[in-house]
Amino acid sequence: MQLRTIRHLFFLIPALFFACGSAYSQDADLGLFESNADVGEVEHAGSVEYDAEEDTYIVAGGGENMWFDEDAFHFVWREAEGDVALAADIVLTGTGTNPHRKAGLIIRQSLEPGAPYIDVVVHGDGLTSLQFREQAGGPTREIQSNVSSPERIRIDKDGDYVFMSVAPADGELQSAGGSTRITFEEPFLIGLAVCAHDTVAVEKALFSNVEIIEEFAEPSGDPVLESTLESIAIASTDRRVVYHTRSHIEAPNWSPDGSYLLYNSGGLIYKLPIDGGEPTVVDSGLLTRNNNDHGISPDGTLLVVSDQSSEDGQSRIHVLPVEGGTPRLVTELGPSYWHGWSPDGETLAYVGRRDDEYDIYTIPVEGGKETRLTTAPGLDDGPDYSPDGETIYFNSVRTGTMQIWKMNADGSEQEQVTFDEYNDWFPHPSPDGRWIVFLSYEEDVEGHPPNRDVMLRLMPVEGGEIQVIAKLFGGQGTINVPSWSPDSQNVAFVSYRLAHP
Repeated sequence: MQLRTIRHLFFLIPALFFACGSAYSQDADLGLFESNADVGEVEHAGSVEYDAEEDTYIVAGGGENMWFDEDAFHFVWREAEGDVALAADIVLTGTGTNPHRKAGLIIRQSLEPGAPYIDVVVHGDGLTSLQFREQAGGPTREIQSNVSSPERIRIDKDGDYVFMSVAPADGELQSAGGSTRITFEEPFLIGLAVCAHDTVAVEKALFSNVEIIEEFAEPSGDPVLESTLESIAIASTDRRVVYHTRSHIEAPNWSPDGSYLLYNSGGLIYKLPIDGGEPTVVDSGLLTRNNNDHGISPDGTLLVVSDQSSEDGQSRIHVLPVEGGTPRLVTELGPSYWHGWSPDGETLAYVGRRDDEYDIYTIPVEGGKETRLTTAPGLDDGPDYSPDGETIYFNSVRTGTMQIWKMNADGSEQEQVTFDEYNDWFPHPSPDGRWIVFLSYEEDVEGHPPNRDVMLRLMPVEGGEIQVIAKLFGGQGTINVPSWSPDSQNVAFVSYRLAHP
């Protein structure tokens, strides 16, 4: 993509602008920016030195933190509207007094403390994150990059989505996979930020090769799909990038021992260490058209897959050793799509189309006769067992929109669980039996298509308030199958981006 970089601007003389706890300063020349200010309460005022010849900025900032609902940092900024990108090489100078000191690029609604914002920041210890506050006065969340101490970072606002890119040492700028949905009123502020993470200290960072991009060339050619495998901590809703690729990957499963994830891509199953690295193929023999309905047995010894390699192209369920090996057919009839494994390891729950109706079935792992559990007209899908094996959660369209339901493991006492305006899919109970995580589409979306604005939502098993834990671009492939960590603290999922070359 060819971009026009704005290097020199005519500077406007803004109206006097004061925000609570913010010291506003208008400088004669700040290069690409209009002014600078301390945001929030700081004991020692920050500053900026712009070297026009070298085109660099040395930003000094104090402040206790820029996290949770706190704001205390120095900000060098200008107004912006519409789609915009900001990039810079960043070096935190000195040894620092706190490993959490931060320097980065920020998009902010205003100078007012507690205002909505999103940034890409490099910490003193090398951690690089996309941090964001969606609502005024609300908490800050983050998406941690899997690249530490990058030489260059970039933040892109594209509509209501904001993306993070990083350049590792001696590497090119590339998408880091971190993105979220956030809305700003126009105009908003963009610029450079430094926070000492220490009330008595002042930290400095050197920003060079700073670029503001506001005009983008028309896209040429088809967009390229990027996939990011992430984990989210349900206690904080902070996210971490595990793996990012320009390949289509789907449906992560977390191993029972917590050490690795499985996902499908291009008809194969891949294994990926939870700390990242390079994935390896799991040998599934002649099964080379595996779809996104797969999972691991409770004891961690077997892998179940739904594969479409048969002559009629219908998905059927097979099991094989988790480390790979010869598959064994379980369901003679197709199409059949696996979704749940009973905690005792003896029964599989799945969706099957029989006589043009999609219903939920169970079958012994060893094979045999299938048992039909649902008979209501319309689609029933996504069955998954509660950790005690007594309940199966599923999604059903029988009341007009797709909602979460539950039933006894034998199919009796079917009961609706969610009653809202969204289309809710793929409920997954946590291993500790406390939570259900599921995927939500907007009301007007039919089915579970890919490449849509979706949400991951979390609901207590006993009912109550439903919490949005992530807003992302995804859908089909995001969370089709069980993906809880064994300690019930995290959920794995896949987010996507349609990027133009």
